[in-house]
Amino acid sequence: MGGLNKVVNSYQEALLGLTDGMTIMVGGFGLCGIPEGLIAEMVRMKVSGLTAISNNAGVDDFGLGLLLQHKQIRTMIASYVGENALFEQQMLSGELEVILTPQGSLAEKIRAGGAGIPAFYTATGYGTPIADGKETREFNGRHYVLEPALHADFALIKAWKADTMGNLIYRNTTANFNPVMATAGRITVAEVEQIVAPGELDPNQIHTPGIYVDRVIVGQFEKRIEKRTVKQVNANPN
Repeated sequence: MGGLNKVVNSYQEALLGLTDGMTIMVGGFGLCGIPEGLIAEMVRMKVSGLTAISNNAGVDDFGLGLLLQHKQIRTMIASYVGENALFEQQMLSGELEVILTPQGSLAEKIRAGGAGIPAFYTATGYGTPIADGKETREFNGRHYVLEPALHADFALIKAWKADTMGNLIYRNTTANFNPVMATAGRITVAEVEQIVAPGELDPNQIHTPGIYVDRVIVGQFEKRIEKRTVKQVNANPN
């Protein structure tokens, strides 16, 4: 990895410098658009005491749920518990600190971090436990909560295609939290499906400019789909 070539050839090199106690942002929504290989590498590294910023925490045996299984996350900043029973169990037992944040506020806190905005006012959460301990103000007869921006030591994101300079294209809904997180990490690592030479990406289609990306690695993705059956249907009632 030198000059403008940001491609790394191993997960060890991709996560070089990640140590215990750091704050990580992990892209994805549910299991859509998560950096699967980078998460698995963190499990192998056995880093612990992490503060993880993500929309949710995967499922019990996949995605960030793997880090929860190995008790590597100390604090989780997320918008919902979702379908991860272990997440819920650790939260209720007090083993895991969870800072629940409204989804829109979470996205804006990350965007603000990447844009150099220290904090912003939002009406979301006023009058609820979300606002406890936070500064509030009234503007034009409406009350607002001051929300601080979020930053991370590492932003771990997933994209569809990259060039060697780190310019990224996301595919469909896999964009989700990935573009804003790419701007808010001190070191941003993109796990992608394809890497092409500079000039092969249409500049009009690039979602994240390479200036925000420090390392790029080609990954292999299982791409699980979350499914929940709430009612068994008898296909043959006779």
